[in-house]
Amino acid sequence: MDISVVIPVYQCEESLAQLHKRLTISLKSLVSDYEIIFIDDRSLGNTWELIQSISKKDNFVRGLRLSRNFGQHVAITAGLEESLGEWVVVMDCDLQDKPEEIVKLYKASQRGFDIVFAQRVDRKDSYLKKITSRLFYKSLSYLTGTKLDPLVANFGIYNRKVINAILSMKETHKYFPLMVRWVGFSSISIPVEHMQREVSKTSYTFKSLLTLSVGIILSFSNKPLRLIIKLGFTISLLSAIYALIIIINVLLNGTILPGWSSIMVSIWFNSGMLMSIVGIVGLYVGKSFDEAKYRPLYIVEDRI
Repeated sequence: MDISVVIPVYQCEESLAQLHKRLTISLKSLVSDYEIIFIDDRSLGNTWELIQSISKKDNFVRGLRLSRNFGQHVAITAGLEESLGEWVVVMDCDLQDKPEEIVKLYKASQRGFDIVFAQRVDRKDSYLKKITSRLFYKSLSYLTGTKLDPLVANFGIYNRKVINAILSMKETHKYFPLMVRWVGFSSISIPVEHMQREVSKTSYTFKSLLTLSVGIILSFSNKPLRLIIKLGFTISLLSAIYALIIIINVLLNGTILPGWSSIMVSIWFNSGMLMSIVGIVGLYVGKSFDEAKYRPLYIVEDRI
């Protein structure tokens, strides 16, 4: 198998037929042996029936239906584990990633690179989404110590050895772009055209994005714990300086200034800090508990 295309599908029923048609044209211009894998992350509507219909008409199409909605990056992992290609393309189903750009990515991979990232130079997203995405990637880069590009998402082409390295990572919380950066290998980013969302509405809400962000940070970094330790030392140092100021004031003036306000502020501040610290530590303990259960990452209900 030359190329596998892995596509997680959730609420993209309107775009699947066009996506399949354009993918077929692009892939046939490159290789003779390929596969398209649609992973239905338990979409509403008739998504699975449509995937079945496309597969019956095209032997190059395979489909997986998960037993419930496990999330985009788990669905990607399910597709990666099913893929057989020497090269694997990962892309979204909403046609913002142009199937025609796979030709450009594949040709770049033949120059000796194991990973070719699709860099969305002119993102066709709202201004708010661009800003929040940039802030998220900068925060994630700082907390994980990994250099991430806000213009690069899932879309790209990856050599089989890269995919095997990613699949060897057995943690329960997955985030594909970060995992690709972590495994290393030779890589290049090339500019691609990014399209306006035409057919489907994004399934990510602010709440789901916030939950995803917290999960990613806790799963891939222990830097928040180190930052808390630094904050604790800083507060202790400031408290010691303040105590020294009080002692000097007593020695010089012989009286103690009324300090009810400062005491109350200190108590409330330290109480809030302690609760925050315990909460963050609790989140890490919870993540460790999830890993210790060793449940399957996903469950496949049906496949074609």
